[in-house]
Amino acid sequence: MPEAARAALPALFISDLHLSEDEPANVDAFLGFLQGPARAAASLFILGDLFEYWAGDDDLATPFNARIATAIRELADAGTAVFFMTGNRDLLAGRAFADAIGATLLEDPARVRFGNGVDAPTLLLAHGDALCTDDLAYQAYRRQVRDPVWQAGFLGQPLAARKAFIASLRQKSEAAKAEKSMEIMDVNADAVAALLREHGYPTLVHGHTHRPACHQLRIDGHDCVRHVLSDWRGAASWLAFDGAQLTRDGTPGPA
Repeated sequence: MPEAARAALPALFISDLHLSEDEPANVDAFLGFLQGPARAAASLFILGDLFEYWAGDDDLATPFNARIATAIRELADAGTAVFFMTGNRDLLAGRAFADAIGATLLEDPARVRFGNGVDAPTLLLAHGDALCTDDLAYQAYRRQVRDPVWQAGFLGQPLAARKAFIASLRQKSEAAKAEKSMEIMDVNADAVAALLREHGYPTLVHGHTHRPACHQLRIDGHDCVRHVLSDWRGAASWLAFDGAQLTRDGTPGPA
């Protein structure tokens, strides 16, 4: 089992903001969050799909992307440790992007320990798309685009060509989702159980499904909790962790 990353408390968790120039209210909510609640946190975890799409780190110079990156970097420079995990929309975000925002890149999934003691609380973090194993077509696509050889070939194309391809892919994705049931696009219970079993039955925090909830699970005789982050379309939302409990929008929940 990989060594857990270390982070300080209090910590905030967000995902699925899908930031784009087409939704300025969403952007304003995020910038306000960075200036407000995030400034009071010791750690901020962005668990994927920060952007609606990310064509590669050479797109950092685009004014919109630069504006978002600068805002996050200002938070990091002000003292909040930023951690970033790629999602399915921004899987091509790499080291240059992480450096630009002052963040530590996390693998998916990632165990994070909050403190240095043996009994320090630990959470398991994921974007969540790897758990949607009932969607066979998506999982085949996910394996393809996360293959290093495929990524190298794609990133070797001109930026404009990559953006055109992504725009086409997004249209096809929306059409495909319209034909799928919500159950197929949600996480698979066996996949969740296998992941928690592998990591010693921790509390899991993930996004991707846009179905915010706190699930109480009984796995192999262990009581486990799965927290699902909300997307930000419509309202800003985050989880906060103080070491004892996770709270969503001010409402306590078990950790």
